[in-house]
Amino acid sequence: MKDSQQTGQLGEAIAEGYLHQRGFTIVESSYRYRRAEIDLIALKDETYYFIEVKTRRGLGHGHPTVAFTDAKKKLLAKAAAHFMYTANHEGAFRFDVISIVLHPNGQYDLEHLEDAFFPGLH
Repeated sequence: MKDSQQTGQLGEAIAEGYLHQRGFTIVESSYRYRRAEIDLIALKDETYYFIEVKTRRGLGHGHPTVAFTDAKKKLLAKAAAHFMYTANHEGAFRFDVISIVLHPNGQYDLEHLEDAFFPGLH
């Protein structure tokens, strides 16, 4: 397994723990639809949360959120629409980003950007 895959998996595990502590239920992880993948799909208070997790080891390549491009947002929105269609969910939903910076000492910084974007709006 590549270091980047291990970093991503560690970040997703940290994000899952963070969300569980805040009362979210994880209903899917690594949800795929065509070329898109949603890292985490969570449910809380009848609202679905589509969550992109960006993890970096340090800031040498910039903040993790710089990797969250408009193209990625479009793919995420398509996958979310497919999920909601198959789940027959017509209620509330939101797109969040969780960025995690891992430090060599085992510590990490986590930032949760709620309502990070809405499809079609820039």
